[in-house]
Amino acid sequence: MNIIFFLIVLSLLVALGFLAAFFWAVRSGQYDDDYTPSVRMLFDDETKTEK
Repeated sequence: MNIIFFLIVLSLLVALGFLAAFFWAVRSGQYDDDYTPSVRMLFDDETKTEK
């Protein structure tokens, strides 16, 4: 029975860690640009020409 309580506490700590990482990513601007990825495939790649 003690192992169940230990696993519940451990899973809550892991979940809080992932939640903290998500909030850190949002605050640091990881999700700011939501337009460019959707149209990136439409942009032409520049090819290098040898002279």
